[in-house]
Amino acid sequence: MPSSPGYTLVDQFDEDEFPDIPRAPAELLAALATVPDPRAAQGRRHPLPSILAIAACAVVAGAKSLVAIAEWAVAATPAALALIGVDGDPPCESTIRRTLQRLHADGLDTILGTWAALKDDTQGRRVIAIDGKSIRGAIGSSGRCRHLLAALTHGAGLVLGQVDVDAKTNEVPMLPRLLADINIVGAVITADALHCVRDHATYLVERHAHYLLTVKGNQPKLRRQFAALPWADVPISHRAQDRGHGRVEIRTTKVVTVAAGILFPHASQAMQIIRKSRPLKGRKWTTETVYAVTDLGSEHAQPHQLAAWLRGHWAIENRLHWVRDVTWAEDLSQIRTASGPQVMATLRNLAITLLRLTGAINIAAATRHQARDHYRPITLLLTC
Repeated sequence: MPSSPGYTLVDQFDEDEFPDIPRAPAELLAALATVPDPRAAQGRRHPLPSILAIAACAVVAGAKSLVAIAEWAVAATPAALALIGVDGDPPCESTIRRTLQRLHADGLDTILGTWAALKDDTQGRRVIAIDGKSIRGAIGSSGRCRHLLAALTHGAGLVLGQVDVDAKTNEVPMLPRLLADINIVGAVITADALHCVRDHATYLVERHAHYLLTVKGNQPKLRRQFAALPWADVPISHRAQDRGHGRVEIRTTKVVTVAAGILFPHASQAMQIIRKSRPLKGRKWTTETVYAVTDLGSEHAQPHQLAAWLRGHWAIENRLHWVRDVTWAEDLSQIRTASGPQVMATLRNLAITLLRLTGAINIAAATRHQARDHYRPITLLLTC
């Protein structure tokens, strides 16, 4: 498996159809210029990079649909559009729709993920969260909605990659494909219990990465082993208390080095997290016990770091999936044809990454700011 951030041809590409695809450059417009054009050469009026730039600018400005993208382009001045390579009238909605739906979506994700990785200036160890999301409105002929698996950095909240999860499978076999073109050397990969499988642990260690995985019922023997550890004799390593979302939560973490015989490859430390919560106006506490496993030894990861990484994993829900739903109404999108649903999700990921690179905390407010002047999203694309 490749470990460099280069754009490498992998199984999902037809090597005859996509020859010599280059590594995505550091500049976004240059990266968009490397996306293979699915259209026949005859009859092309608008260059693909210009169409992609229009779509990206419009989504940064809050566009939720293909119609809204075309409306943004029509409303922009010719002088503004000329900055992103549009000569004359902008492409119409049908041109934008047909082009985006025919794109090789995984290839676009790889190029933009590589570009985002070059922009990531994380200091210290990189931590990457892996999680999937269904686009509930994008129901195909199988009757199943489109499901996408994404990778997000814990710190900066940049999207490093995304792949479509085929209707005939689930997220588990897609994790190696998602990470194949992401530089994960030295990184910590966090994932929920679905991905707590032996093959993933072996794959990550072979890629010189590390894992921190939640252990639940899909690994019953491993969970029983962890539950049977002498936790009563282990001192509390870390304690945290939060107030928010209408409740009080107390989390206590215990960490222990595991000996040989644990039923998981390269396991080095086991965690027990006890979460106690109650409503702010209530007195009844609810207790939940969670276990996790990592290949990192105590000399490389202290209990407070492990606790922060495990809690930080859910940032992918709050900082990516929730944002796409609330800001761009993704689950209400009726785009269903071909690559359309994934490409639109990719454009939303790109918008989130671009706005985070500007220091934006509230993405909805940032899109409203971008929407007030057509030059703002264009300037953002030109400077990234």
